[in-house]
Amino acid sequence: MNLWTELAEKAILEAQARGEFDNLPGAGKPLNLEDDTWVPAELRMAYTVLKNAGFVPPEVAEQREIRSLIECLERESDPARALRQIRLLEVRILKAKLRNPLLTEENSRYFDKIVARMTLAGDPR
Repeated sequence: MNLWTELAEKAILEAQARGEFDNLPGAGKPLNLEDDTWVPAELRMAYTVLKNAGFVPPEVAEQREIRSLIECLERESDPARALRQIRLLEVRILKAKLRNPLLTEENSRYFDKIVARMTLAGDPR
């Protein structure tokens, strides 16, 4: 974890311990994932058209692919295929890090844990 993540996590845990998250408005209700109030008014129509057309930003598509590959790796039992999957993921994560390092930090840590677990279980490396 980087320093900012650790500080944020610590602040959240302290606030939670003080009960600051208890009885918040909307607690227990589903989130409104269609809320576009964060989008500037002049861009809302364009965003809606892109969303309805199924457009996904390249960064989001890349993250989805990495997560999907990680999930496949978790289920892989053949050491040879696991090794190929690990190498493919290493390349994908490296490319994503080069484009935007903040997007892949969590995936990279999770990937490292899975590789370590699989290495201990079947020694694919």
